[in-house]
Amino acid sequence: MQILSLRRTLATLLTCGALIGAPAACAAALKVHNNRLFVPVTINGVAAEALLDSAAEMTLVDPQLAAQLKLVADGGDTAQGSGGSTPVRFAKDVSIDAAGVKLDHVTVALLDMTDLSRRLVATDLKIILGREYFDAARVRIDIEAGTLEKVDPSVEPAGKKLALTSARGIESAPCRIEGVATRADIDLGNGSEVLIGRDFAGKHGLLAPTRIVAQQSGGGIGGPVKRDIVVLSSLVIAGAEFHDVRAAIDPEPTAGDVNIGTSILRRFALVIDFSQHAMWFEEKRSTPNRGAQ
Repeated sequence: MQILSLRRTLATLLTCGALIGAPAACAAALKVHNNRLFVPVTINGVAAEALLDSAAEMTLVDPQLAAQLKLVADGGDTAQGSGGSTPVRFAKDVSIDAAGVKLDHVTVALLDMTDLSRRLVATDLKIILGREYFDAARVRIDIEAGTLEKVDPSVEPAGKKLALTSARGIESAPCRIEGVATRADIDLGNGSEVLIGRDFAGKHGLLAPTRIVAQQSGGGIGGPVKRDIVVLSSLVIAGAEFHDVRAAIDPEPTAGDVNIGTSILRRFALVIDFSQHAMWFEEKRSTPNRGAQ
């Protein structure tokens, strides 16, 4: 779920949580709601469940939970998401613990998640755990096995290593779309189709009337948007090929070329280390995947 740049510099508000290392790895069970990943967390000592979102520029908390935690709102700004923009406020000095990774003195954004709960996840959403988590430690995610764990950064992970590039607060990896080399935003919060930015789609003929097979509602933070649906003949990432992939055209001007979420990433066991701008893809199925949803 893309949560893109806040329009005012947050340097005076954001204190990226320091990792307090635990001597042993601690695995957590992932739950899947509507093809999106949830993980148990402790926030300021209170047990909760958070949506795991590698494309969220910062962690978000619903004001209802913020009131329960006695968080104090301090300042505000506008957050840009895949459905448009929405106002948020901030709260400082929040502690979050998930799967052995502890973040202290984090600044979070306060966002009413009533609409997101209803439209996207079909459950009561109170926390979106953003990229601070992936900046703080190296973690391994196996969507099919339903596990999340902190791993030793001194041990080389299994799988194909890809270098990540940071832009718009999101990490992206090299991929190919119908033979065209580009980069795909790594978005664990995207539980829907692959997203294709309108600019990229226009340059490569994906907006031709013959390519559009449907139209449907999408969009995350900022509200619902109508998107054209196309079928990609091929998508290749980390050496794995996907064929006949449904993709939605993202009309937002902030969209990257490509955005991949759980429909693609569940084919791999993933080791993610944003601080080192690296990601390892261990393919779990060797046969080409057709019609990834």
